[in-house]
Amino acid sequence: MEILAEGQGAYLPPDPDGFRAWVRDNKPRTLVHKMMNEHEAIEKFVSDGDYVAYDCNYFQRGPSSLIREVIRQKKKDLWVCGKFTYVALALLVEGGCATKADIGFVGFGPWLSKAVAAGRLQTYEYSNVVMTYRLQAGAQGLPFIGVRSFGGTAGFPQSGAKLVKDPFSGKPVVLLPALNPDVSIIHVHQADVYGNARVFGTGISHVDCALASKRVIVSAEEIIETDEFRRDPARTSIPHFTVDAVVHAPFGAYPGTVQGRYASDVQHVVECFGGTMRGDLQPYLEKWVYSVDSHDEMLEKRVGWKKLQELQRRETIREGYSI
Repeated sequence: MEILAEGQGAYLPPDPDGFRAWVRDNKPRTLVHKMMNEHEAIEKFVSDGDYVAYDCNYFQRGPSSLIREVIRQKKKDLWVCGKFTYVALALLVEGGCATKADIGFVGFGPWLSKAVAAGRLQTYEYSNVVMTYRLQAGAQGLPFIGVRSFGGTAGFPQSGAKLVKDPFSGKPVVLLPALNPDVSIIHVHQADVYGNARVFGTGISHVDCALASKRVIVSAEEIIETDEFRRDPARTSIPHFTVDAVVHAPFGAYPGTVQGRYASDVQHVVECFGGTMRGDLQPYLEKWVYSVDSHDEMLEKRVGWKKLQELQRRETIREGYSI
């Protein structure tokens, strides 16, 4: 296949056969009890140097409690899949956790320019849809995937993509390296103790993240009986055999929203965005991460049940988002 142009960015090398072997040797198809708390899940399944993906973002059904636990445990040298994200990458960088990022979209601010200028963060350019396609290729067991976008953009030279001559039509087409993260963290509406999970409403790539990753941690608003999944299997978004840990995390996406459950905490969102735009997230991290030992303690000491009830009342879009 003739290569017409190629980006110069580093990328996680695709290894579909190696990934297949990993799944075969480490992902049992039997029903295994996987419940644990957030500290245990992050300690066991996220390692220094991992490539980490997450679905959605800090303000919309993102795995916010798990992201804070990654920072709390001071994981190091993480390479982050920065698609459809706003401040999660900023928090991971300023928390000393992330040193590389494939960027589809992130919330810009002084934190980013300072981190890149200081050599604390290496960035590689993609787009939201391109990063999603890379995960899709990884989920399908492919080494690459072709797309009819991204070529000719300013981001292409900073990526790991290649522009090739299509052997069928002779026209140029972009090839993207497949992505198989070391670990994905995903927040869901419902899960059972074995890892079967349901996501209601808008999603991005939670299924692809689960199928493409070596290890998967799911946090759930609600733990339900496995019989519920058996009664209505079509509503299962993520199958149990892809999941390694299940964490019961009510309000696990806080300060973001979970459709049909609770609205976002606008005051908290403004506080977080303010830190990114000032280029100083340390006060935020101290208040919301380091000074508390867990998600539950944060909710109790920093938020309170009255505020949580208010967020529940404000979530007015409910059709299709619950059982």
